[in-house]
Amino acid sequence: MEYLEFELPIKELEEQFEKACAIGAESDVDVTDTCKQIEKKLNETKKEIYKNLTAWQRVQLSRHPSRPYTLDYINAICGDSFLELHGDRNVKDDKAMIGGLGKIGDQSFMFIGQQKGYNTKTRQYRNFGMANPEGYRKALRLMKSAEKFNIPVVCFIDTPGAYPGLEAEERGQGEAIARNIMEMTRLKVPIIVVIIGEGASGGALGIGVGDKVLMLENAWYSVISPENCSSILWRSWEQKEIAAEALKLTAKDSVKLKVVDEIVKEPLGGAHSNREKTFEAVRDKILSSLDEMKNLSPEELVEKRMDKYANMGVFKG
Repeated sequence: MEYLEFELPIKELEEQFEKACAIGAESDVDVTDTCKQIEKKLNETKKEIYKNLTAWQRVQLSRHPSRPYTLDYINAICGDSFLELHGDRNVKDDKAMIGGLGKIGDQSFMFIGQQKGYNTKTRQYRNFGMANPEGYRKALRLMKSAEKFNIPVVCFIDTPGAYPGLEAEERGQGEAIARNIMEMTRLKVPIIVVIIGEGASGGALGIGVGDKVLMLENAWYSVISPENCSSILWRSWEQKEIAAEALKLTAKDSVKLKVVDEIVKEPLGGAHSNREKTFEAVRDKILSSLDEMKNLSPEELVEKRMDKYANMGVFKG
């Protein structure tokens, strides 16, 4: 288990608890009361720390190396029913953007999302979750297939941004993202978006237009990352904590600003501390969100979606 800097008091108490239990197991000394006291203090410390997280600490949690990624959610939710589909039928198959058909119960879905790697090798293979234009074009191809067969779309967002390399710009990164945004506003099937980790910039928006946008409690959603914002404004990364607060990028802020519809609660300690509970919560939210839209005609669905995004940022003096 890896611990972040602000989680060190938890680490110390967990080590104490393990040592006390080990002493009890190896000898005749009764350590039941000691273990109970440590456990009680551990739970209180956890509640205290996770109740008062700063924006920057939530950004750190969203990047936790043990945090589940898109394929973890899909495999947990769909089991063996997931069939991955590849390629944009134009350039190549982008490994940073995955998609395919899967079932939750008897209901089929088209799942799309950015996928990060677990170690150095897979991170390079997945390009750190930063999709190229062909990734967004693959996503659009899959969405159009879903529309053709009247299958709802679920998008998982977890990216530090679209790939900013020269070759991505040469192949039309901006155009690919802009086209996806346009096409998603008028797709004639329900779109459910779940921000599971990092939701940065146009890279997130390229698959982020939905009838229902859900966001995990410790995810973040912003036009720029705190580090990059700090480097532009202060010419260094040192002010990233101030930038994180100013950007209003937390789930609570996003709901308040009406760019996100609902927060999905995470287990105490973050999504990685109890994966099964997190997967279950996301699965239930996807099904309940679809339930809300099942009686809408395609025309009503598109109209509501367009109105939702047209009303964003409207200011009445």
